[in-house]
Amino acid sequence: MILPFVVMLLSIAFMPFIHLHWWEKNYPKVAVALGAIAVTYYLVFLGQPGRVAEVAHEYISFIALIGSLFVVAGGVHISVRGEATPLRNTIFLGIGAVIANFIGTTGASMLMIRPWIRMNKYRITAFHVVFFIFIVSNVGGALTPIGDPPLFLGYLKGVPFFWTAEYLWMSWLVVVGLLLVVFFVTDTFNFRRAPEVVRELETAHEEFRIDGKRNFFFIAVILAAVFMPVPWREVVMIGAALASWYFTPKQVHEMNHFNLHPVKEVAWLFFGIFGTMIPALDYLQLHSNALGVETPLQFYAFTGILSAVLDNAPTYLTFLAAALGQKGLSLGDPADVAAFAYSHTPILVAISLGAVFFGAATYIGNGPNFMVKAIAQHAKVETPSFFGYVLRFSIPVLLPILILVGWLFFT
Repeated sequence: MILPFVVMLLSIAFMPFIHLHWWEKNYPKVAVALGAIAVTYYLVFLGQPGRVAEVAHEYISFIALIGSLFVVAGGVHISVRGEATPLRNTIFLGIGAVIANFIGTTGASMLMIRPWIRMNKYRITAFHVVFFIFIVSNVGGALTPIGDPPLFLGYLKGVPFFWTAEYLWMSWLVVVGLLLVVFFVTDTFNFRRAPEVVRELETAHEEFRIDGKRNFFFIAVILAAVFMPVPWREVVMIGAALASWYFTPKQVHEMNHFNLHPVKEVAWLFFGIFGTMIPALDYLQLHSNALGVETPLQFYAFTGILSAVLDNAPTYLTFLAAALGQKGLSLGDPADVAAFAYSHTPILVAISLGAVFFGAATYIGNGPNFMVKAIAQHAKVETPSFFGYVLRFSIPVLLPILILVGWLFFT
């Protein structure tokens, strides 16, 4: 029953190469069909409607957050003054990494990806999109539970709110700092290839300006809703998105070239991913002890590798439950989770970093990744394929940095 999940991943990776036109037309049908196989198996053959309902709720919450932030951020138009030099680009990404901890990687990604594309419009390439995903959409959000979905789930289960800032700040600084250095060097070569006449022409009339400021209020409403109980959380998020859509002037949406295609694509594909990954996650949870995962380095590696190909939020919970079980503690008891956070800190640090950092390794590792890709593609920006992303960027750039983190903090 894990096979439909494998087919789903292979379809995302290969079908754009095999038959792009067919895939663009039929990917919703493929996602629904593959997801239905796993869901039907759980409902009919295993008789576990509760498990399906649990995943359905996770999916609805995921889409409510992603979709509402997409709509609200689409009503904010930010123009950046001056030339997008390597230093300014690097500072922009660094600011994005910090902001991600206050409005989440999803909120920061949706708010900043369009100005990022505009400010680099005369020389933007695939690596600009990928490093934005690395830094703003993933590793930047490791300092607070608001920053990234896995950490927020940990907070809901009992991890103290300020635990992440207390124990993850040093590794955050190492990874964000190294990625910014690599980006600065790479962007410097890219910048020098653009003729000075072209650079001056493209940036001569740019000025700093923010249109649609009222949408910052709706972003605040969505972030406040994150802490509300079900179903009010989803109701308030969707309500904020509808209000934003209604009150945002049409010209702001036009300046952003805003439409709903990117969020529709993410909704369909992640419907298939959420459905097909149920057996994969359950298998991991049932057999986690048999994997021999005991040390912090092992938890970091296993959580990381699986977060890259599964959604990193449920992967985080799976390994957290396994780690607690090994110590005779329960994920369902907030007191147990809080005690574990301080009595077995290295293990929880390893699980947290593995989920957040490795979520950047593929487009499907974390929710904002695919959304950023879809927005960039809609803006006619070059984006690498699934395997191009992994082979050209994740393995040669991100993986050595994450291996260094494992060596520095867990050996």
